[in-house]
Amino acid sequence: MTTVEEPARSGGRLRDAARTKAEILDVATREFARSGYAGARVDEIAARTRTTKRMIYYYFGGKEQLFTAVLERAYSVIRQAEQDLDVEHLDPVAAIRRLAELTFDHHEAHPDFIRLVSIENIHEAEHIAASEELGKIGSPALEVIRRILESGRTSGLFTADVDAVDLHAMISSFCFFRVANRHTFGALFGRDLVAADQREHYRTMLGDMVIAYLTADRTTD
Repeated sequence: MTTVEEPARSGGRLRDAARTKAEILDVATREFARSGYAGARVDEIAARTRTTKRMIYYYFGGKEQLFTAVLERAYSVIRQAEQDLDVEHLDPVAAIRRLAELTFDHHEAHPDFIRLVSIENIHEAEHIAASEELGKIGSPALEVIRRILESGRTSGLFTADVDAVDLHAMISSFCFFRVANRHTFGALFGRDLVAADQREHYRTMLGDMVIAYLTADRTTD
């Protein structure tokens, strides 16, 4: 009997541990996004979960490691979406527009990701730089962009010689600004960049900007 029951108990413990870690990460994500790295408290995170501060330290090691784990999970979501993106059947113009829309949709749907990245920039990316996991993740989007750019140039649809990292920065900056600066921009200019009735306008505008950049005539007399 023991040999039959032990794997079940072991499997149950593994499932419980995975659920507990996921719950801790969920709560920690909200707490770090709300209070920042300096302001977040492990005691508060423990109080909002069905575990203890001691267990948080057991699973993650400490506040710094917990914040790094939060960042790793947050980045893994967008990286997985980029990896799963299928644009091979699309022409280069439609493909690059779809990639831009993916970033647009993700950033809008994950405001905590935007806050976490802003917080990590305040700390000069010290947690990202120290993370082996984030170093391995990279950005699948860059390889997708390179293939799209090569296809576009070969077909003559893209006339500009554009670097993939530059284009990635262009797309990300618009999507990031729209969410990160929503409140300050609204207070200064009276316009909500994330208003539902303006969503398709800005989503289309992003794609139009990217395509205009890639098809611009940069020849000089």
